[in-house]
Amino acid sequence: MMKHTIAVLVNDQPGVLQRVSGLFGRRGYNIESITVGQSEEEGLSRMVIVTWGDASTLEQIEKQLYKLIDVIKVVDLSSKPMVARELALIKVKAEPSERPEIMGVVETFRAAVVDIGSTSLLVQVVGDTEKIDAMIELLKPYGIKELSRTGVTAMIRGNA
Repeated sequence: MMKHTIAVLVNDQPGVLQRVSGLFGRRGYNIESITVGQSEEEGLSRMVIVTWGDASTLEQIEKQLYKLIDVIKVVDLSSKPMVARELALIKVKAEPSERPEIMGVVETFRAAVVDIGSTSLLVQVVGDTEKIDAMIELLKPYGIKELSRTGVTAMIRGNA
């Protein structure tokens, strides 16, 4: 089983996200993450979907996606050199005495503190999934109060 990152260019219409995610659910394919936003073309949105499967599963997903009327283009980004990023907001317990240690972790990961409360810090980190996972693991001992992740967004490197 391999992880696949798929970019899907779709018409920006109500219900498209539901139809795409429904297709995955009906076929028994799991979506690890999905992000949707405007594309470079007006009236079109780009979905970036991360899923798991072998080559034949990926082929079936692509064929099924193209059957949906609002799908314009499907690209397997993971088959090419790509840049993939995710954003996470992590609210961590932080008594004033623990803050220097936590700030050391934040600086190491080139993250940023975006809010300070009396007993917590809100940290923003951007990077690949592995970087975010590693930072979360290092912050767990302090106590994570809340966590929100965007899911992966990606593009092919270079001039492609």
